[in-house]
Amino acid sequence: MTSLTAHGEPPRYFTFPALAAAGLPHASTTRHCPGVTSPSQPTSPFTSDAHETLAAAGLDLARVAYARQVHGADVAHGLTRGGVAGAVDVLSTAERGMPLAVFTADCLAITLWDAESAALALAHVGWRGTVKRAQQSAVAAATALGASPARLRVAIGPSIGPCCYEVDEPVVSDFTHAFGETRWRRWARPSSNGRLLLDLWTANEELLADAGVDPARIENPRLCTACHPALFYSYRKGNRGRLVTVAALP
Repeated sequence: MTSLTAHGEPPRYFTFPALAAAGLPHASTTRHCPGVTSPSQPTSPFTSDAHETLAAAGLDLARVAYARQVHGADVAHGLTRGGVAGAVDVLSTAERGMPLAVFTADCLAITLWDAESAALALAHVGWRGTVKRAQQSAVAAATALGASPARLRVAIGPSIGPCCYEVDEPVVSDFTHAFGETRWRRWARPSSNGRLLLDLWTANEELLADAGVDPARIENPRLCTACHPALFYSYRKGNRGRLVTVAALP
């Protein structure tokens, strides 16, 4: 398990050690980060409190770009200005200092960065996005900006784990159709009530590797949002708040 670095007491946000050591300004918030709402709201999802808190991570939220997330795999390519980037689940940019943001409450927030080519992509990936290969769309988006998949540093934010993520139809049907019975069953195990527990972490790690990402360059703390209600929002646990993962090219 990759460790995370906590900021604040209680933690307002976490950073990933390898991303931080390489110099990427970024943050993955907890429920204790003030001023984060939802990208579906008609106004900015960040209040002045969020601006102040995340400025400490080197992020200028006055320039932030985000999307109306729709659980798909479409990309807003090569963003050069902030604001709403459309109804997509993957954002990419080569613009230095302009943050990209994705919002979650159990889904995976995946950050992909190639420092050499100055390419950045963020993806919002739930089970539907996994089936639609949104993680691979994010690799392709970074590659279109000059990144090499093998050079990408990737981080998977806190999200629901296989300890808590019970699924049945239509998830089973869609995963079987997309990946075949043999492969997707490696990502699932029976639960005590006859349903299946799905491991979106391993599924996305494998699909990123299929797209050329070096598994050794994937940071995944395997920190389950549903297991830690005092720290995170979890849709499955009835929490309606939003966590946000934000990153900007240095």
